[in-house]
Amino acid sequence: MNMAWLLFITFLKIGLLSIGGGYAIIPLIQEQVVEKSNWISGKMFTDIITISQMTPGPLAVNTSTFVGLQIGGVLGALAATIGCIFCGVI
Repeated sequence: MNMAWLLFITFLKIGLLSIGGGYAIIPLIQEQVVEKSNWISGKMFTDIITISQMTPGPLAVNTSTFVGLQIGGVLGALAATIGCIFCGVI
């Protein structure tokens, strides 16, 4: 399966369950991309969270974008970001 599609589906599930804001979504993202899928290391995830907090914008969107960028490049960043915000936009 295409990595962008996997990122979209993963972050769609996360976005569907993301009640409580950006800080509430961090453990869900960590569980999916670090522990379950092993796409990135725990250290890389910590670095992404740090960068996401320093970057203007919502924490959940920034984190999704940076995780997607790290895993699947620009297409991965788009897929993860759209997946994360899709349910909220609808």
